[in-house]
Amino acid sequence: MEVTTSTREDGKTQVTVHMTADEVKKHIDKAFKDFSKTRIPGFRAGKAPRKVIEQNFGGHDAVYAQITSDLINDVAPLAIDEQDIIFIGEPDFDENDLVADGEDYEFTMFGDVKPSVELDSYDPVEIKMPSEEATQEDVDIQLHALQDYYNDFETVDRAAKAGDFVMVKLVSTADGAPVDGLTNESRLVEIGGPMMPAELTEQLVGMKAGDEKEFDFMTDFDADLAGKTVHTSATVKEVREKETPALDDEFAKKVGFDTFDELVEQLRTEIANTKAEQLPRLKESRCVTELSHRIKDEIPEAYLDFTRENILRDFFNSLQEQGATFDQFLSSRGITSEQFREDLEAQSREEAEECLALDALFEHLGMEITEEDIEKEFSVASNPAATRKAWEDAGRMSIIREAIRRQRATKWLVDNAIVTIDDGTDDKAQD
Repeated sequence: MEVTTSTREDGKTQVTVHMTADEVKKHIDKAFKDFSKTRIPGFRAGKAPRKVIEQNFGGHDAVYAQITSDLINDVAPLAIDEQDIIFIGEPDFDENDLVADGEDYEFTMFGDVKPSVELDSYDPVEIKMPSEEATQEDVDIQLHALQDYYNDFETVDRAAKAGDFVMVKLVSTADGAPVDGLTNESRLVEIGGPMMPAELTEQLVGMKAGDEKEFDFMTDFDADLAGKTVHTSATVKEVREKETPALDDEFAKKVGFDTFDELVEQLRTEIANTKAEQLPRLKESRCVTELSHRIKDEIPEAYLDFTRENILRDFFNSLQEQGATFDQFLSSRGITSEQFREDLEAQSREEAEECLALDALFEHLGMEITEEDIEKEFSVASNPAATRKAWEDAGRMSIIREAIRRQRATKWLVDNAIVTIDDGTDDKAQD
């Protein structure tokens, strides 16, 4: 099989595949062998002559049209893979003749391929990273979270004010329909807190236990309520004041430590362990993002479409595995379908830019993929040799090579990045 690549007048990449008569004969022989497995009256399985097979499967042209289609479907992925080409979407095929016994065969396919971009600079990137150590700010955040978890509440006989918690009965409607999230027989609401619309909770200021109040408000707290007037009836049952525990040895004992110093030391250890696990991924992400900002060219719409389709396919496959619907996903995130589309567009562009920037860096650095690189990719499989052969037979090795290129470029970025540590004090750089 001889494979050549060229560029068409319309700018699309064309792959031409030429097969010898002997290669064609193998496909034809295999096809007739498969046809003959079907039971044909008067003949034992596998014994019917080719003329009889043709008569039973729609005639000569119909049989050879199927053989031609199967041959192209089998050979095309291998030819594309041989040229290390990645088409954006499925390639188109020129109208091809049918294969014939004893003759060579040639077919062509064409389409848009993954674009190449240029960068403003191929120098190491400069990024900021958090300190690898547990800073005092890190510890304070964890301590305040513990304080909030162990808060006590005291019922007070006074009017509610900002920061108080109010036990309240709520009945809310919008456009005459009940608003489930804002209708409760008894709910503890923080005035000014993040769990309820501020436009609602601010109406509770000044109310005492036993007070009732009706009011209207508009909010963008919930996308489903945007632009609607919400009518609410509120009945206050209790006003509670939050009592935040002091950070001392008594508090430490409440959370399972003998002293406050022991608690702090344990938090420092946990924070450091978490950073050791998360910071390498954060560094990699920031390096790649910074590199993508150096792209000089516009990303072709075709590649953005290709990236978007891949993201959507993976997204819906994930939803299916979870047994969830798209509407359930939107509800769990508290977003609208329009917001989802906006997020998808941003994610598609970001991923496309990052991938193409890594490809450009790999090419500029003159890196090469080694056999060891490929073996490493398959080493995690239970049967590396069989798995690799399956990928090769399917013509999918270009996907592996693309992943390796981007991994190698990313590693170079991370290893050579100029990092400034942002620990809340004076910045300090490290290579």
